Amino acid sequence: MNQEHLNPFFTTYEYIPFDKITEADYEPAMMKGIEEEDLEIDRIVNQSDAPTFENTIVALSKSGETLEKVTNVFYNLLSAETTDFLDELAQKMSPIMSEHAKNITLNTSLFERVKVVYEDHKTDHFVRLNEEEKMLLTDCYDGFIHSGANLPDDKKQELRKLSAELGIASLQFSQNKLKDTNDFLLHLTKEEDLEGLPESAIDQARQAAKEKDMEGYVITLQAPSFSPFITYSAKRDLREKIYMAYNTLCTHDNDNNNVAIVEKIVNLHRQIAQLKGYKNYADYAFVRRMAEKTENVYQLFDQLIDTYMPTAQEETKEVENLYYSTNHIDPSTLTEDDPRRFRAWDFAFYANKLKESKFNINSEMLRPYFELGNVKKGVFGLATKLYGITFKKREDIPTYHPDVETYDVIDKDGSHLALLYCDFHPRATKKSGAWMTSFREQERTEDGKNIRPQVSIVMNLSKPTDSKPALLTLGEVETFLHEFGHALHGIFANTTYSGLSGTNVYWDFVELPSQFMENYSIEPEFLNTFATHYETSEIIPKELIDRITQSRNFNCGCACMRQVSFGLLDMAFYTMEKEYKGNKEELINFERQAWSRARVRPDEENVCMTTQFSHIMAGGYSAGYYSYKWAEVLDADAFSLFQERGIFDPTTAQSFRDNVLSKGGTEHPMTLYKRFRGGEPTINALLKRNGITPVAKASSTM
Repeated sequence: MNQEHLNPFFTTYEYIPFDKITEADYEPAMMKGIEEEDLEIDRIVNQSDAPTFENTIVALSKSGETLEKVTNVFYNLLSAETTDFLDELAQKMSPIMSEHAKNITLNTSLFERVKVVYEDHKTDHFVRLNEEEKMLLTDCYDGFIHSGANLPDDKKQELRKLSAELGIASLQFSQNKLKDTNDFLLHLTKEEDLEGLPESAIDQARQAAKEKDMEGYVITLQAPSFSPFITYSAKRDLREKIYMAYNTLCTHDNDNNNVAIVEKIVNLHRQIAQLKGYKNYADYAFVRRMAEKTENVYQLFDQLIDTYMPTAQEETKEVENLYYSTNHIDPSTLTEDDPRRFRAWDFAFYANKLKESKFNINSEMLRPYFELGNVKKGVFGLATKLYGITFKKREDIPTYHPDVETYDVIDKDGSHLALLYCDFHPRATKKSGAWMTSFREQERTEDGKNIRPQVSIVMNLSKPTDSKPALLTLGEVETFLHEFGHALHGIFANTTYSGLSGTNVYWDFVELPSQFMENYSIEPEFLNTFATHYETSEIIPKELIDRITQSRNFNCGCACMRQVSFGLLDMAFYTMEKEYKGNKEELINFERQAWSRARVRPDEENVCMTTQFSHIMAGGYSAGYYSYKWAEVLDADAFSLFQERGIFDPTTAQSFRDNVLSKGGTEHPMTLYKRFRGGEPTINALLKRNGITPVAKASSTM
């Protein structure tokens, strides 16, 4: 007789038993978790004792353990290893989860208890709380207010409805993008169609075809396939084909179209914000942001446009000139619709040629020195040099996919610091992009035990082929460092309450640790620790490192304007105070108008970014995409201190760990930053790093 299956989520385990979890376990575990948390909330509300910090705020922060345990796994897998079953279950559970969350944040009796404790700040009791306890209390109270706890009952009901609709729409947006990405492939059977492609790209294309049981070569819209093709393919017509496929995702007349979903998401955000008394969603979101108000974001954008646009225009003109001279075309003789005009699908190809001619370098030259195994040693070794921590691979811990590797992270005193999951390569079941997340947050128990975190980084790096190991580009090394920086934010967490640990910080502070780590990607002292040729073991030549350093700012103006344009688009959607309506054509026009100040070249006809812009439509960056540039100012300013004292200086690294990485959201981020840096950040370090001449007021703080 078969033994009855025991739901793993109802058991106690140290490591997630991925080998025992079945798809059928998720729904009952989530429903049980909801039931348990409802009972916990009832006990807080109905207790006879007067509200205190311990019996209300702390009790609330520790509620929902089972639900958190299952959702941390479910939603991570929904992004990293999804199935049709999980997609359908997510659609089913989205309104249920939304309703449950609102049952807590809109619970009048619960809010009254929280309010009593919060208003106690006028008494000696609040003074006796430490900084973290004060932050937990303030966050809890502000969170209730921000979630609409003080709304009248009729508006609370409307808020429940709108929040549930937003959850479903955001989920559908992500699922459509994944399906539309997977639906496209460029099947090549002629050798001449591979002209210009480096051997690594050809190997990847051959491997992709083999995985799909097809002859020849397959190019997909996943980054490790798309990016080399658009950069190196000498076939202009094929570059156009794949460029247009990538830049028209989810705009076609099929089930994956996101145009109407964009309209719904934007309006739902606005309606929710206005229901809570704000003019628009950005004003609502900025209540808990370092930027504080939209004017400060636009001030940063204005400063970046004024400073970087002249450089971006010069860079673009230089690439265009190379295109025309190479093809012996006089642009003054061309009409507007002449097919020989320089187009968007030409930019990466000729920019790469220009970079090669200027610096004798391209990403393919570097791949042999960036074998994934060596890169892992380098990245982990960097953490060892800075913080004294080490990584021990574990072969005995179950994972959700064979690609996933696990590591024990050990502190310099020999104690267990964290468990790190690493998921490196693209697959059809994984979303595009890269991200860090947690399966378990760090926290302290009532008896003082420090529960260490379990952190995951998920990427889409170049895969190994039949003939070669995984060889990365410098950009992919930067991606690894970026996500590893997020991971360190979680790994070093050392707080009492899980809701304040790790990356649970203001949204425009969360990118500092990740972007800070990217600075090391071109530092010779770092590259020399791991970058050896995968075949000969030769250390990366000094002249190659010199060329990397010299080329670091190539097209930095264009890169800056690209990010600013995305930020402007984000702000345009979420500063709207009236209903947004837009079919495909209207959406494209809205997009072009929104980011026009930061665009260096005109957009191609029919391309649309918004329908695939997961960050601002389904990824938590709504009215927050500016944070990448905001954090870039911070990371350049922070790294400049390391440059002054030595990029591996352990004292400076320990200060960064103690004052930023370990503190999570226990204090205001500017307080933490100033404690580390000794003052507020300015844009000067970023301008210096990029070799940009400051404009008036460029030295002002953000």
